[in-house]
Amino acid sequence: MLPSSYASTIRLLLASLLLHGGTCQDTQASDPINNFCRRFAHQTTVIGKRLFIDGGLVDYGGSVSATTVNYTNTYLLYLDLDNVSTLDFPVEYANLSKPNNVPSVQGGILWTDSVNKLFYLYGGAYNWTSPPPTQSTLWAYDAVYNTWNDTIPDASANGIQSVSFGAGTTVDDDRALGFYYGGWLSNATVLGWDGNPLAQSGLIQYNMLTNVWSNVTFIDRTPRAEGVMFYIPASDHGMLVYFGGVQQTSNGSYTGVPMSQTYLYDIASGLSYTQTTSGAAPDMRRRFCGGVSWPKDQSSYFYGGLPPYDQQGVGYGDVWILSIPSFTWTQWYPSLNGSTREPTSPSEHHSLSCNVIDQSQMIIMGGYFPNSSNIGCDAKNIWGEHNLNLGAENEQQAEWYQYLPNVTSYQVPSTIVGVIGGGPTGGATLTTPASWGNPDLSVYFTRTYSATSRTPTRDVSPFTSTPSSSPPPVHHSDAGPIAGGVVGGIAVLALVFFIVWICLRRRRRNREAIAEPRQQSGPMTELPAPGSPESQHKRHVSGSTVPIVSPIGPSPPPPPFDASHWSQPHQEYAGSQYAGQSAQAFYPPPPQAQQYYPPPPPPAQYEQPPSPISEMPSVRSPMAGTPANRAVS
Repeated sequence: MLPSSYASTIRLLLASLLLHGGTCQDTQASDPINNFCRRFAHQTTVIGKRLFIDGGLVDYGGSVSATTVNYTNTYLLYLDLDNVSTLDFPVEYANLSKPNNVPSVQGGILWTDSVNKLFYLYGGAYNWTSPPPTQSTLWAYDAVYNTWNDTIPDASANGIQSVSFGAGTTVDDDRALGFYYGGWLSNATVLGWDGNPLAQSGLIQYNMLTNVWSNVTFIDRTPRAEGVMFYIPASDHGMLVYFGGVQQTSNGSYTGVPMSQTYLYDIASGLSYTQTTSGAAPDMRRRFCGGVSWPKDQSSYFYGGLPPYDQQGVGYGDVWILSIPSFTWTQWYPSLNGSTREPTSPSEHHSLSCNVIDQSQMIIMGGYFPNSSNIGCDAKNIWGEHNLNLGAENEQQAEWYQYLPNVTSYQVPSTIVGVIGGGPTGGATLTTPASWGNPDLSVYFTRTYSATSRTPTRDVSPFTSTPSSSPPPVHHSDAGPIAGGVVGGIAVLALVFFIVWICLRRRRRNREAIAEPRQQSGPMTELPAPGSPESQHKRHVSGSTVPIVSPIGPSPPPPPFDASHWSQPHQEYAGSQYAGQSAQAFYPPPPQAQQYYPPPPPPAQYEQPPSPISEMPSVRSPMAGTPANRAVS
């Protein structure tokens, strides 16, 4: 007879198998490549020719509805920017390492040290199936060796709390600095948080080369969140530019930050400035994204977003450009020609990501559709990718176009030339705003910071554009000796093993069936064996060579479609943004639960959407994102 503990274990295993359909759970329905529908609230970065996608929420299937389940994305995915599919967009892969103890969050940031081929995951909101940890850990992903590691704690991190949906950027020239401004403290970011979500007013700086944190004084003490921040190489050591989002009022509510106000931080002096823009400004918005193309006309582009909490409307699908140093706004899409939105205008998006590639194109990943009448997937066949051709350098001179790997330089578009003068190669004649917010700025913007190149502090030679996808070794748990077993117990075990064998065989077949699209990028490069000299990467910290991170043990890529790799499904944004929820702890709550994050928008924002907007498969529509007459979803 089996000991009672083992008999209980067997009964639990059988019950688990029966709950998953009698045999095993079919994980193909949640295949992040072949069953993708929508993605939002994720974080992205670029190293070399890979665009990494981490965390956020994802929908599967052919459409969305009030019963659609949003899953936490626990995969680390990437786009191979050198491998363009037949639909003229980079191919997406899901074969990278993401151990279960590495958090998958929403509204965080990936700080990038592209020279050392690393990125660091900071901040973000946890969902109620995975509450925040008791102590925040800064995790680093090693793009050379495809491993995650937790960074060595430093005393300078004392007092630094995890926040979500703030504004962040990376200074990745001759330094490796991560910045993050504002954002929300809540029970989704801090374990045991009791009370209303609270926006922050501090600017955090993290030095990736020295592992040192610091709190920086920026602008004022007004709490802000959900805006954007960019780095520009102006002044003596570069500057940070912040705009948009929401800010706290004197009575504790939140209102929008006027887009006519930009906030600047001069890195060399540590001083902050406010600069008013010239001309018409975009509507106030939050949860939008953008990027900078600096070399020729010093402009930042942005797309999408939501109105502030106290404003009406569903969202935005327009593109604006801020030209610096004239601080002039120009609406680039749809063009201002005296008419309303063009027929191929994109659907509104928010909680999306933007990445500028080679100063010439901006890949926009995913985003949530606030218009509940729009139930379609987001460019399903190209995994939610959209591309802005920043200089309209294509045969149709279109803003929205397929990704062109051979476009690696930036031409100033004619729309901007018409506003600031000059030509496609620069030479703007409008170089100052109507008035400077501070005389210092008139001096700073006569200087351009030319960074010196830095060398890696470790061996990055194994880095390739295509990471390894070799399968991981099988790890067997030690069940311990089973004594006193009888024929009946052996029969039960045999039944369990038979069911498990059937599941494994089915899973292997599913994996083989869905793995074929991932073989398009050619042979994979094998990773160094864990523990080998090549994998013991180090860096220079405070004058001594120390391991860059504390290893978490061997972490080869996990099986791409292992059901245990996913969190439990939850109705975080089913249908309309907060439909069908109860007042659960952790992000996000129903609108009536004001004590939870985020402060909800007025219900009218979702109950009175505008008429559906056509998503024609045209080069001018980012929802199709492909040449005319080529449908992708």
